[in-house]
Order: sequence, then C-alpha cells, then structure tokens
Amino acid sequence: MLSRTSQLASAFLLTACFAGAALAQTPAAPAPAKTPTPQQQRMADCNKSAEGKKGDERKTYMSSCLKGETAAPAKELTPQQQKMKDCNAKATSQQLTGDKRKTFMSTCLKG
Repeated sequence: MLSRTSQLASAFLLTACFAGAALAQTPAAPAPAKTPTPQQQRMADCNKSAEGKKGDERKTYMSSCLKGETAAPAKELTPQQQKMKDCNAKATSQQLTGDKRKTFMSTCLKG
C-alpha cells in the first residue's frame, strides 16, 4: 500500500491537473478594443481626403499629408500658358475647328 506522503502527493498532482484543465476550458476575456495610434488615425484621415486622386498625384498628396504638411499649392501657369488656355477656351466656345481654329489660335496668341 502507498504511504501517506505518496497519497498526498498523488492527490495534489491530480488536483493540479484537473484545475489546469478546468482553467484551460474557461473562455478568455475578450481583448479590449484597440484605439488607433496617431499615425494610424492620420493614415485613415489622409486616405479619406485623397479620394479621387490617382497615381503620382495621390502619392505626392499622401506623402505631404502623412508628414503633416499642407497640400501643395496649385502650380501657377506662366503668362504664355495662361494666354494659351484663354485662347483655347474662346476657340472652343466659338466651336471653331480645322483651319478656322488654327487661324484663330495663331491670331489670338500673337495678340
């Protein structure tokens, strides 16, 4: 027969095993909802404000937005580019095509 010490040790071992098994079966408490880090929040905000932008324009915008910089100002047209834009708009509004448009644009850009 087992000695008293052996019986106590066996009982202790069985208790520990059953307690471990019982604890392993209890569901873990749900993890608390994580709040986004400031960088994650900035990324979400920049993504939302970049809707409609594609390619290099989006890449440039996201880079400056994530750095906390303001959006780059629109590139200003040179006087010649502005003149071209205005003449083109006038030719379009007059519905000029072909040689008539070419002549109009030439005269408009010289003037």
